[in-house]
Amino acid sequence: MRDQFWARVPMDQMTAREWEALCDGCGKCCLNKLEDEDTQEVALTRVACRLLDDETCQCGQYDIRKTLVPECIQLTPGTMKDVAYFMPETCAYRLLHEGKPLRHWHPLVSGNPNSVHEAGISVRGITVPEFEVPEEEWEDYIIEEPGAEG
Repeated sequence: MRDQFWARVPMDQMTAREWEALCDGCGKCCLNKLEDEDTQEVALTRVACRLLDDETCQCGQYDIRKTLVPECIQLTPGTMKDVAYFMPETCAYRLLHEGKPLRHWHPLVSGNPNSVHEAGISVRGITVPEFEVPEEEWEDYIIEEPGAEG
């Protein structure tokens, strides 16, 4: 990968490996969200996609996730304009899309793949599998985004 590519290379010119490396491994994108249809405000819940590994904060079936979970959002440079608002505030893809720098705890910046967990940004240990909670009860599981400002 190119040195500090995230700060120098436009998202649509990143290699596939660089694009994937932007993921900080927090797992927040795998949380089920509730969206207010009028305001488009998005609330995170502790209710996680059935494919999320709560310990690693990674998708357990990443390569075939769209087959298993058709509603899974696949981020690409082309889809960012439509889905960035739906991504967590600390998400590297969203930050770069909005012209903001990566946070100091991001593994690309820190050089430590566990820094996202050590900084308390990830959802490690706080999720509930979606098959354990009826969708009509998700509102009871709304959480503040770990590490978000404001």
